[in-house]
Amino acid sequence: MTTFGQRLWAAMDEHGPLCVGIDPHESLLSAWGLDVSADATREFGLRVVAAAAGRVGVVKPQVAFFERFGSAGFAALEDVMRAAREAGLLVIADAKRGDIGTTMEGYAAAWLAPGSPLEADAVTLSPYLGADSLQKTLMTALRVDKGAFVLAATSNPEALAVQSALTIDPSANEGERVAERIARDVAGNNVGLPGALGSIGVVIGATVDRAAFGLTDIVLAGTPILAPGFGAQGAQPADLGRLFGYVASGVLASESRSILSAGPERLSQRIQERAALYGERTHG
Repeated sequence: MTTFGQRLWAAMDEHGPLCVGIDPHESLLSAWGLDVSADATREFGLRVVAAAAGRVGVVKPQVAFFERFGSAGFAALEDVMRAAREAGLLVIADAKRGDIGTTMEGYAAAWLAPGSPLEADAVTLSPYLGADSLQKTLMTALRVDKGAFVLAATSNPEALAVQSALTIDPSANEGERVAERIARDVAGNNVGLPGALGSIGVVIGATVDRAAFGLTDIVLAGTPILAPGFGAQGAQPADLGRLFGYVASGVLASESRSILSAGPERLSQRIQERAALYGERTHG
């Protein structure tokens, strides 16, 4: 069995860095001529999967837009993620889970355990109850050859004060920022794994100033990076190399509205067009 990092590297090598978000927001459902229901989110998600298959390597369902419909929404999400994985796409469940102890073990079983109804290839996690609180979940991911992306530097303006703050942990490096500490802890989980990329990554908004968070190329080397903020949020494919420098080859550029706004009839064409804009992926 290959690691998640190896599968991610291969998918990006074949299809490029574009990751298509599956975000059945109410306004998009309406624009697509669908009602606002669990069944409509299923139809929306399955259409995105069909359009993405063979054109990109990774999709990212936004769990909240399914979860809002309760059990019926989760059933729709199960169908969409299953269809995506059967189509050969890697699936990142954008769930942003973060807790402690056995609760995190439960989340790990839900999103990463082989055979789980909600099985994904990777899940997004929040470290803000303490990065160490995620450790058992990360170990579970590695044990079953799955992945995780831990929030480090997000693009919402109010995050800067917290994520760029200096740590007071005596075990941390002097002057280390919170986001840097998270990225360093994440990188430790990848030590010894085969391949060019680790299996545990970080989330870094494409529109943030990495330097303000202490996220240098040295800190991020070998760590997969999920980068929302491309497309409608302002960052463009041509910016990827400038924004991420030496570590650009490990960046998944996530786009949602810029693609989904094309509507169901033009969706495949829009994915093809956006993927082409990233050009050939370089290996750094």
